[in-house]
Amino acid sequence: MESNNKNNYSPSSSSSTSSTTQPAAATAAATTTTTTDPVQSWWESVSKARSRILSLSSILPSLPSSSSSSSSFSLSSLAESDRPALSFLSSPDAYSLLSSSLSSPSSGSGSDPLCQWLYDTYLSSDPDLRLIVLSFLPLLSGIYLSRIHSSDSSSAPSLSGFEAVLLAIYSSEVKSRGGKPVVVQIPHLSHPSLYHTPRNKFHKSQPQAPSVGVLSGPLEPQIAVKSTKRPVIVGVTLDCYFKHISQMPTWSKVELCRFAGAWAGQDCACQDKFDEYDDAGYFLEGRNLMISSSESEDNLGITESKGVRIPLPWEILQPLLRILGHCLLGPFNTQDAKDAASLAVRRLYARASHDLVPQAILAARSLIQLDKRAREAAKAAAANTTSNANTPAKAKKHEILLVSK
Repeated sequence: MESNNKNNYSPSSSSSTSSTTQPAAATAAATTTTTTDPVQSWWESVSKARSRILSLSSILPSLPSSSSSSSSFSLSSLAESDRPALSFLSSPDAYSLLSSSLSSPSSGSGSDPLCQWLYDTYLSSDPDLRLIVLSFLPLLSGIYLSRIHSSDSSSAPSLSGFEAVLLAIYSSEVKSRGGKPVVVQIPHLSHPSLYHTPRNKFHKSQPQAPSVGVLSGPLEPQIAVKSTKRPVIVGVTLDCYFKHISQMPTWSKVELCRFAGAWAGQDCACQDKFDEYDDAGYFLEGRNLMISSSESEDNLGITESKGVRIPLPWEILQPLLRILGHCLLGPFNTQDAKDAASLAVRRLYARASHDLVPQAILAARSLIQLDKRAREAAKAAAANTTSNANTPAKAKKHEILLVSK
């Protein structure tokens, strides 16, 4: 009987275990299927984006009366699209609407509802919604730095709303880096590459230690924007912008280029010296770029697009020059972005020459050279196309086909 009881217990125990394990596994599988369902994930993302965009209606009820945008524009029309966040990102009317509010004299305070909306939107897990906030970073950081450095700190209005958005972007980057610095491997010239053959042959037994360059040191968490930490915080946010710059709209890139030129200082004659030393024709072209840029500054409807001259430490200059390099040489950038970047990099070159910043002088000078070569190549290609179009095509000879019998 005892053995029978043992035999009866063992199967019952195993069956009981399997019966309880199978529903648990089925439930886990169902949960996994639900959370990884692409249709449901897409719908949750769309619903979240629609809710965020429609919440702007109570903050920004209508377009400014002076706006040249279409009167039929509404936030609800963007929210009803299949991809609301990307539709908002590519809408000039939406950009003009938010830009006018951010540029108002009373913007940027801790009670500013638009800053609260940008803060909450960036804290969401949706990457497309985060792109919306990053697209307004040039305007937000430009106005913030201009106001900070153009007024007395004791009488300056509170800009804690702007600072909260900057800290949200900075904190997300601190979390993503995990306390590690951003480094780059520098190739050693003793090793051959696609671009050179080393002149001096080193012995194989002589090891070459890898050279590592630190682009950005480890980041420390910050709970407030102190004056000593402001360049680092702003620089990190600009670096986040650069990571997604290929997805940024043209007007956002142009905005940043114009602020960069204003931060460097607009009245310095040294910005023309680099072109004077080369050829008068390109110097005149540089002057034309400045004239066309000043004439088109009001195209976006931004009231505070020029900014003021501010301190430019390397923490801000480094990501700023990267962004300008993309705007100058990116294959899909518009001519407006390239012209704005060309003007900004010349002003930064003049500023770096006065401040004696070797890294910035070298980087800006290299960008100017690359910009010159790209424009000369574009001119040559255009002239070649025009000459080919004006040259009459020669009559083709009739082809004679030899057929063997």
